[in-house]
Amino acid sequence: MISHGLWPDSVGRYDPDMIHDITPPICESMRIWPGDTPPHREIISHILEGDGSTSSTLRSTVHLGAHADAPCHYAPEGQAIDERSLDYYLGKCQVVKVSANPSQAITPDLILAKIETERVLIATGTCPDPRLFNEAFAALSTDLVDWLAECNVKTVGIDTPSVDLFTSEDLSVHKRCFEHDMALLENLALDGVPEGLYELIALPLRLVGFDASPVRAILRTLD
Repeated sequence: MISHGLWPDSVGRYDPDMIHDITPPICESMRIWPGDTPPHREIISHILEGDGSTSSTLRSTVHLGAHADAPCHYAPEGQAIDERSLDYYLGKCQVVKVSANPSQAITPDLILAKIETERVLIATGTCPDPRLFNEAFAALSTDLVDWLAECNVKTVGIDTPSVDLFTSEDLSVHKRCFEHDMALLENLALDGVPEGLYELIALPLRLVGFDASPVRAILRTLD
């Protein structure tokens, strides 16, 4: 079970089992989407070298690790990430596991659980290590997006680098999500997280005008 972090319990102590950290670690050696800017840390000053403090600069794509895509990433008239309501990324959610093959577009018939929440995270198991880029990941189908919209889902997340297959050229799934005003979370670390209901906290940075933002995504177990 991916359980990191702390949360206060009813007697004021902390129970680490109440949180699943679904954010993959970010490091300079991680592989990212081809053509994107990999993360690089430039150290400006370091306390171990006699400086008064340690300070560093991060240069990277905003589609880094667990991240939220903004509508302007795939639609010219779409909102930037700073314009999105935080309600998409905070609240009750459902983790659903599917049996998916590599490079498979997931269809509604593969969703065996009853959808009970407005936020759904889909675990495909086709990217077992989200730090490594795997072109053969499973993704969503436009039919699945339509079906989720009928279930009143407003946020969908996945444990792969994209909701579209790697071979997609027109980002049809992204665009269908835009038609339904459905928010997107990608590259979540859902391995080891049981199916069920949770509280999702995956807040994007308030990056003005940007097309995405990294998130620190966690699932809090419900009482």
